[in-house]
Amino acid sequence: MNSSNHIDPEKLSGLLSAVSRKIGVPEDKLRSELEAGKFDSALSAMSGSDAAKFRQAVSNPQLIEKMMSTPQAKALYKKLSGGE
Repeated sequence: MNSSNHIDPEKLSGLLSAVSRKIGVPEDKLRSELEAGKFDSALSAMSGSDAAKFRQAVSNPQLIEKMMSTPQAKALYKKLSGGE
């Protein structure tokens, strides 16, 4: 990914804030966990089956690539990155 594709820090902060409110985890804790590659807080807020699906997805690069190539994922990325 080149520098023109980076997500705007303000938009990222807004997204983290929304997610932290949704799952009931302080934004700074969620940010530090995600930056460390941990998903403990996010997984604890999910149902058992959703957490299992998430774990499966993050352990399968081909599945992640397939999901990220969907029109919905591309539209979300475009929106988060400021329409670039």
